[in-house]
Amino acid sequence: MSFVQELQQLDPKDIGRWPLLFRALAVGLIFVLLTGLMIYLLPMRSQMPDLDRVRAEEVDLMRTFDERQRKAANFDQYRTQLKDMERSFGAMLRQLPGRTEVPSLLVDISQVGLSSGLQEKLFQPMPEVRKDFYAELPIKIRLTGSYHQFGAFVSGIAALPRIVTLHDISITPDGKDTSGDRLTLDVTAKTYRYLDDAEMSTADKTKPGAKGAPGHPGGPG
Repeated sequence: MSFVQELQQLDPKDIGRWPLLFRALAVGLIFVLLTGLMIYLLPMRSQMPDLDRVRAEEVDLMRTFDERQRKAANFDQYRTQLKDMERSFGAMLRQLPGRTEVPSLLVDISQVGLSSGLQEKLFQPMPEVRKDFYAELPIKIRLTGSYHQFGAFVSGIAALPRIVTLHDISITPDGKDTSGDRLTLDVTAKTYRYLDDAEMSTADKTKPGAKGAPGHPGGPG
């Protein structure tokens, strides 16, 4: 009987009855297959962390791409919104008086109190407080009058073309009035003015950490 015929007569379900030669060949073939499979899988297992990292990077890159694509698609809309914001900011900035306009604004605030029928007991401008691009000018005011006159005063302040805000409001009975109709209003009015270019430049130089500022290398000690 030839080798091929013997191979055809082998029963796969009864390997134990195979001739020794065929059993040895089957074991050798299985060993070769398992060895090849291990050689193939071991490098892949060692590279799995790198594969996971690359997949995570791919997800992040796709997310970044989507975000930038949306921004690019809405670029014209963002540019229009920016122009609207610049116009709105310019309109607000125009409501802030310049340095030369402050005295007339103080007169306007004082005149609002007098025109409301209030008696002015105190009108004391305080030192201004510099902010980023504007200065805050607080004014301590004390007025005496009635509730209705106070209401007219607040309405008159709100109607001014310049921004004026009221803070630290305190209303107490006027000690000299026995009827209780007259009251004393203590309030801090704050108006604001924009800093001109020279003042902005000076403010930038005096900021902590700015070149030439006190305590900065090269600046005054």
